[in-house]
Amino acid sequence: MRSVIHKLELDQKSGRFVMELFWHDSGEAEEHLIEFGRTGHPACWMLVGYASGYCSFCLKTDIYFIERKCRVTGDRTCFAEGRDRASWGAEIEPFLTWFEAEDVKGKVERLTEELKRKSREIASQRKKISLLERSLHPFFVEVRSRSFERVVELADRIAPYDTAVLITGKTGTGKEVLARYIHHRSSRSSGPFLGVNCGALPETLLESELFGHKAGSFTGAVSDRAGLFEEAGGGTILLDEIGDITPAMQLKILRVLQEKEIKRVGESKSRKVDIRIISATNRDLEKAVREGSFREDLFYRLRVIEIEVPPLAERQEDILPLARHFVERMSEKLKIKNLRLDATCLDYLQEHSWPGNVRELENAVERAAVLSKDGLILPEYLPPGIVHARPDRAAGGDPLKRTLAEIEEEHILEVLKKLEGNRSRAAQALGISPANPWRKLKRMDSEGSIEILV
Repeated sequence: MRSVIHKLELDQKSGRFVMELFWHDSGEAEEHLIEFGRTGHPACWMLVGYASGYCSFCLKTDIYFIERKCRVTGDRTCFAEGRDRASWGAEIEPFLTWFEAEDVKGKVERLTEELKRKSREIASQRKKISLLERSLHPFFVEVRSRSFERVVELADRIAPYDTAVLITGKTGTGKEVLARYIHHRSSRSSGPFLGVNCGALPETLLESELFGHKAGSFTGAVSDRAGLFEEAGGGTILLDEIGDITPAMQLKILRVLQEKEIKRVGESKSRKVDIRIISATNRDLEKAVREGSFREDLFYRLRVIEIEVPPLAERQEDILPLARHFVERMSEKLKIKNLRLDATCLDYLQEHSWPGNVRELENAVERAAVLSKDGLILPEYLPPGIVHARPDRAAGGDPLKRTLAEIEEEHILEVLKKLEGNRSRAAQALGISPANPWRKLKRMDSEGSIEILV
């Protein structure tokens, strides 16, 4: 907020005081507009009280400010006028009760607390809305890694625009889920989201699937059929594994991107389509362009915006939240009550390289859930490749000569190290209350074992 004195008259002998004051960008008015909208009376009571109290204290006489204009009443800026008691005359009488010392103090305190409470409520609601939106897509549950936060931030930024998006990344990283998220955040969210795996169909079937066909255009075409480009009208279509399509199909899709129209197989009539195209691939399309197997003009049409999804191995902070989320999903899917992940599984999950990415993690959790007893997932229920590939934690010495306390300390230190010494996050990863390991952490910190952050 910026205060500008428009007028000031001060006569110390007579005690006459007149001040006209502008308040630009009043935070109090802003909070009132956010919470209640416009009203018919000024709302900057705290500013009026502060100005009255400050001037009264400095001049050792009663000074009263009244707000004449306010942003909450539709004025461009807030304007207040301050005078001494005598200068106000009878005009100040209706306002005097607001300036009683006890009342002013109480009102200021109550208003301050109310503003704080409302601010907390607004922040909490915004966070809940954001989490709710992301919870519709399990890939984004408790995103902690900065690398994937950047992916989500970029998706949020480009979602409102009907721009072609190319999503790249290794198999199983969740490219389709990201495409669904972009659709969900776009103006087309009420329309359909349709996807097709371009690499799973031969060219003739893929063309019919995408463009539709006329009855009799080929064997088995007994009736006219609309393709996915038409069925996705008003929505989004995902062309998954776009790097696997033939040169002929590349040319047909290029025409769709350029002209926004299609021709059904066996028809000469063009049909307009209203769709947003998102494509995805695990191939290096730039290399394919250089080798001549992928059209350069189509590549640049598809890649107006490119989003690269990092592999799970580069998102270690997200492994445990994702694992716990999949445990919850499997509990519902398999109808296993109180399904839970034993703490002894955490190291195995953290240290695995996850070549199959998020999909591999989900499958591993499902396998373990099916094999679990009494709803408890133990390491032996995880796929053998995850457990047996894990380096022996006792390689540095005979496990029979190490105490449980030493192993526990080593484990806590390792988790802390991976989470950059953050106590709260380490406790969350370990599945325990931050209060439980407090003494151990304090002792380690004092011994200089690791730098521990609050």
